[in-house]
Order: sequence, then C-alpha cells, then structure tokens
Amino acid sequence: MARHRALVTRVRRGMAKWPVAITGLVVLVLLGWLAWTWLGGVLERRAAAEANGCTNGDVVLRVAVTPSIAEPVRDAAQAWTNTNPVVDDSCVRLQVQSVDSQTVLTGLTTKWDEGKLGTQPAAWLPDSTLWANRLTAQNNTIIGTPPQSVATSPVVLATQQPGADALASGNLVQWTDLPGLTAAPNGWAGYGKPQWGKFRLAVPDPATNPASALAIQSALAGATAQGAGPVTTNMLGQQGVKDIITKLANSRASGAPADTLDALDGLAKAADIGTASYSAVPVTEVDLYRRNLGKDGAPKPASPLYEVPMGGASPAADFPFVTLSGTWVTSTQNKAAQQFRDFMRQPAQQKMFAKAGLRVSATSDHPTDAVGMRWPALTQNLVPADATTTQDISASWTTAAVGDEVLSVLVDTSPAMGTDGVNGVRQALTGEVDRTVSGSMGLWAYAAGLDGDKPYKQLVPAVRVDQSIDQLHVGIGKLNPGNGSQLYTSLLAVYQSVLANYQDGKHNRVVVVVAGKNDGGLTFDQLRAQLGGLKDGRKPVPVNIIAVGGNVDHDQLSAIAQDTGGSLSTVQNAGGVDAALAQLLSTTG
Repeated sequence: MARHRALVTRVRRGMAKWPVAITGLVVLVLLGWLAWTWLGGVLERRAAAEANGCTNGDVVLRVAVTPSIAEPVRDAAQAWTNTNPVVDDSCVRLQVQSVDSQTVLTGLTTKWDEGKLGTQPAAWLPDSTLWANRLTAQNNTIIGTPPQSVATSPVVLATQQPGADALASGNLVQWTDLPGLTAAPNGWAGYGKPQWGKFRLAVPDPATNPASALAIQSALAGATAQGAGPVTTNMLGQQGVKDIITKLANSRASGAPADTLDALDGLAKAADIGTASYSAVPVTEVDLYRRNLGKDGAPKPASPLYEVPMGGASPAADFPFVTLSGTWVTSTQNKAAQQFRDFMRQPAQQKMFAKAGLRVSATSDHPTDAVGMRWPALTQNLVPADATTTQDISASWTTAAVGDEVLSVLVDTSPAMGTDGVNGVRQALTGEVDRTVSGSMGLWAYAAGLDGDKPYKQLVPAVRVDQSIDQLHVGIGKLNPGNGSQLYTSLLAVYQSVLANYQDGKHNRVVVVVAGKNDGGLTFDQLRAQLGGLKDGRKPVPVNIIAVGGNVDHDQLSAIAQDTGGSLSTVQNAGGVDAALAQLLSTTG
C-alpha cells in the first residue's frame, strides 16, 4: 500500500515533455524575431544616417523658448527637421521646450533642476534682450554668440473697451505722457470721462516683466535729445529724470499683480473701468492677442481687453535667439543652434511668426481672429538703452517704487582687486548713489590692517542715500588698494553689524564685491557655522556676492549666498560690477 500511494503521488506530479518543448520553441522564435526587428531598425537608422553624412550619429539640440513664441518656433523646428540637418557629421534632433524666462534665468544662474526641466538647453529664446542682459549681469561668460532677434512685438496699453474708446477720442496718448497722466487726480477728465477719476496704471514688476521695463524706458526717452532714446546711465543721475521715475512709481496702482498676465486677467474681470483698481496694463501686443483668445493656458476672458495704440517712440520686445556657452554645450550643438536661428530668420519661417501675432519685416500680415487688436502701424521706434543702462533703470525704479532698501556694501581692496579693480568699483558705487532716489546704504572695505588689527573698516554707516550723497561720495573715495584678504572675518563682522542695527520692515542685505580668496582669519567652515548660528528667520539678511575675475572660490561663495538666501554674480572684471549691482538691486529679495 505504501508503494501504491507513493506511485500515485509520483504520477500526479509528473508532466509531459512535449508542451515544455513547444513553449521553449515559441519563446526562442519570439526572441529571435524581436532581435531581428531591433537589429534591422538599428541598421536602417545607421544606413539613413550614413546616407545623410551622419557618421557621428545623432546630436540633440535643446532650445528653451518663452511661451509667447513657442508655437511658431515648434512649426519652424519641424520645417527645419524636414530638411534633415547635418552638423559636424551628426544628424541634429531638435527639441523645443516652452518655459517661462524667469525659470530659465534662475536655472542658468543657480542650479538647473533636471528633474523638473529636463536637460539644460544649448540655446534660449526669451521675449526680450532684457533677459539676456540680466543673464550677462549675473554671469557674463555664459552667452555664446551675440543674441539676434527672430521677431518683435510692440509694447502697448491694454484696457477695457470703454477705456480704449475714450482714449481714441482724444489726443493720441504718448508714452512720455504717462508720468503726468497717472499723477493727475482726474486723469480721465482729459478724455471726456471725469467720473472715472484717476488714470491708474498697473506696472507689473519690471525686473521680471519686460513690457513694464520697456514702457518705463519709453516714458524716460522724452528726456533724450531726439525724444526716442537711448536712455543713458548718466541721464539717470539727472534730477529731472529721477523726478520722472519717482512720479511714475509713486502714482502707479497699488496692489496690482506683479505679473503681467495676472494683471490682464484682473482688469478683464473688473466689472467697470471706472471702479477698477487700475485702468490699463503695459503688455506686448502678442501677449494681449494670446490672452484674449486663451492661448496662454488660462481661460479665455468673457470680455476681451483692447489694444491702445501709443504715440512717441514705441518700445518693442525683440525675441532674441541666445546661444549658450556653458560647459554642457558642445561645439556641434552651438553650430546647430546658429543654423536653426538663421533658418528662423528666413522669409518662409518669418511668416509663421506673423500668423502667430508677432511683427516681422517679411510681411505686414497679422491674425484675423484678433478681437480687441488694432495692429497699428509704428511710426517711431524706441532706440533701446545698452545692457548696463537697462539694469540701472530697473534698479532706479525699484528704489523709487519700494523705497525700503538698506544696503551694506563690503568691498575687497586687497591686491587681488588691484588699482584698476578698485577704481571700477568706485565708479559703479558712485553711479548707484547718484541714481538712487531712496533707501539707505553703508560702506565697508576689507584688507589687512585697515583698522588696527582688524582686516575691515566701516567707511560710512547706513545712511539715507538721498540725504547723504556727499558723505557717501567721500566714503567711496576712501576705497584704496591694500594688502591681505581676510574675507570671511570681514563678512562676519558686517553681517553681525547689520543684525545689530536691523531695520524692521525693510530689505536689509549685504553686498560683497570680491576678487580674491580668503587668506587668513576665519575659515570657510567656521564662517558658515557662525552664520548659521546667527541666522534669524525674523531678520533675514541675504548676502549677495559679486565675484570679479577668476581668482575666487566660486563654490564657497555660492554656498554662502545660498545659506543666507542671497545670490552670486560673476563678472570678468570690475567693469561689470555696475550692471551686476544694478541687477541685484532691481529685485527685492
């Protein structure tokens, strides 16, 4: 019985061999077919590549594009791809990513977040050269070839239809009229609508909204010889120009959104222009067109806004194609980027941009589905300010609009900075003092033995700039080349002083202009430890660092800036300090 039960058990567990053999044969055939298909695809792609001269295979060209122009750029990219472009014996595969310009700038100047944004781009197409200027001010080695415009879009005013009709019934509004118009207690009376009261202009943050920055620049252009620009850095120190900036800043609508698209949305939703918190918003023509049709990702407004043609020198967003020269960009990608840029500037592709609501020289056509748009002819163009001046304009506006900046500047006067460097910093600081209309500034220097055994010295305490220009000029004049460079000991002393004299409700921050490495006193680790112990969430003191030249510890300086919520800008020589300083002062962080 035992043997019988054992036999029965063995029989139940047994399995015929032929199903196993068939299954194995099927698996082998399937694997063979997949391998043959894959190999055939590889050989086919390789043959196609070799036929096209792509002996080096594929290269990916990634371009980050502002949403305003992303659609026609994608169309142009497809047209270029259809030509089977080959660069350096590599087939070029183009990837166009729509991403806002502030995100790109932050990623390029801090740390690129590949998890959210993907691989870093080899080229960038923002809506304005103002973004390229900001990038240059923070890192003037990252731009490759000079930016070239692929299309333009004039800056206009957007308002509700009754407002546009009223403005059209009177004298043509000039950009240079805005300071007086917005400052008047009954600005709408001049256009037959006294019941609407004050003409309130929303001015979204010009540091991140080029339309605002360009509108301000055109308002200032009336002070130039031809009335059309360019605004210069020297002009910004003239009292008349400072008064214009102050008047426009002080009379802008308070509480308006800091983002242009949000401001447009708010105005479109207002029940009546007479009771709306603001009457008009400066915006690029293409963004207004896209907003009215809901092409920008937000819901289409129930009532479209209307374009107001403006007289005088017309500012325009120039949509520059920027090739990048970061370590992640190969020479092949750089060449491919330039070829794609040139392709987009050809007439056939230019017409694609015109259909998307942009201005090009190849045609005067514009979209026909453009409710609220008037596409006015432009009789005079603003001559734009240079890169440094554009940063200075934004900084002057911010000090006038915010007015609560408390700046403590620490300057390296060690041999690393040198005589030329110190003179360059003097010039930059003098210009900033002369242009500033409000806020406070203090000045420190560091080098060996500046004040007894201390490697640092306070030259001017934090004083109101508008009331202490002469005092600050004298202090700046005391910046002289010295010896030694105890940066970290000096920085800690300034940081402690700012905390001890912290002005509540204001932006208290430290700016360090450095050209050399720390050579004594506190070590990097000791400084970070002490700064960490002093950091107080109720009293934020960001440390903004401007590194001059290549003889600095960039990694250490970057860590200090990040620890304190500040920023690191890199310039090749002291000539770049002016733009870098203005760029960081144009932000309130």
